[in-house]
Amino acid sequence: MEGNNRIGYAWAVSAGLTAALAAISAKRFTSQIIRYGFVVLFNATMWGCYINSLKVLSSLQATVTNFATNFLTSGLAGYFLFEEALSFLVSRTYVVFNDFRAEAI
Repeated sequence: MEGNNRIGYAWAVSAGLTAALAAISAKRFTSQIIRYGFVVLFNATMWGCYINSLKVLSSLQATVTNFATNFLTSGLAGYFLFEEALSFLVSRTYVVFNDFRAEAI
């Protein structure tokens, strides 16, 4: 059962990463066709990964993992790629990780 959970968490993290990539591609590309194409591609991939994570994990585990990965990845991408401030991200990261840790116990 532990190995299945690892696979489920891998799917949930993949879903969060691809959701963040959809947001990044919406900001990064100037061509509308390329922008929308990548957003659709990444969102479709995200839903596939998320559905696979739901097959193994509870909906709470899958959702929290997906959200935390997307939240942190989007925040870090905003900081490094778009020079956005991190004050909100840093203060909320503690909350996300504590919620995740409490849920895992």
